[in-house]
Amino acid sequence: MGQVTHQTANLLLASNPKNRTAALILAAGNSSRMGGETSKQFLALGGIPVLAHTLLAYQQSPLITEIIIAAREKDVDTVVALCEDYRITKLTAVVIGGKKRQESALRAFSVIGSDIRYVAIADGARCLITPTEIEMVCGAAYRKKAASAGIRMTGTVKRVSRGGAILETLDRETLWEAQTPQVFHIALYAAAQSRAASDGFVGTDDNELIEHLGYRVQMVECRKENMKVTTPEDLRIAGAILAARHRDEKA
Repeated sequence: MGQVTHQTANLLLASNPKNRTAALILAAGNSSRMGGETSKQFLALGGIPVLAHTLLAYQQSPLITEIIIAAREKDVDTVVALCEDYRITKLTAVVIGGKKRQESALRAFSVIGSDIRYVAIADGARCLITPTEIEMVCGAAYRKKAASAGIRMTGTVKRVSRGGAILETLDRETLWEAQTPQVFHIALYAAAQSRAASDGFVGTDDNELIEHLGYRVQMVECRKENMKVTTPEDLRIAGAILAARHRDEKA
C-alpha cells in the first residue's frame, strides 16, 4: 500500500462527518492599543487587510467546513464586503460581538451549522497563522477533544508583586504561551460555556473555560510567527515576517 501523504491524511480527516469543524473568528475588539481611527482588523499588511490574511488561512484549510465571524456592529458591513472581495466562500454568518471575548465566542457558537462537531476559535488579528498549523491543532483536538496552538516559553519568567518586585522565578519547562486556534468538541465547549455562565466565571481565553470545567487541553507547538497583531510595532513585525515568507516562496 502506498504511503499516506499529509494532504491525503487531511482529506480523510475532512471527509469524516465526526470531524466537521467551524472556525469562529473573533474580530470584535476595540483596537485600543493600536491607536488611530481604523480597526486593526482592516489595517493593510502586505497590501491586504489583517483580517483577510486570517480568513484566507481558514478558507484554505481542508479541515474547516464553515467560517463565522464575530465583529463590532459598526463593522459588520465592512466585514461582509471584505469576505466578498477575498472570496471567503466558507462564510456562513457574521454576528455582532459582545463586550467580552467570551460573549463574542458564545454568540458565534450559537449559529454553527447542525452538522458541526468541532469549533476552532481564533483571533481575527492572529493573521500569520497557516493552514498547516490549523490542521495540526484540529488533528490533536479530534483525538483529545480539546487542543490549542501555543509556543514554549524560552525566556526566564518571573512572578512579581504589584509593585514590580520579583517574588520567584518560574520553571519555564512547564510554561507555554497560548495562541489560537483553540479547537474543541462542541459538547465539551457547550458544557464549558454553561458552567462559566452559572459560576460567573470569565476566562482570558477559551482554553481557560475548558480548564474551569476540569478538562485538560492538549497544547500543540506552533511557531512564534503565529503572533497577534495588537500594537503598531506588531504590525511592523508582521509585515517583515510576511515579506520574508514571500522572498522564500520566490527563492
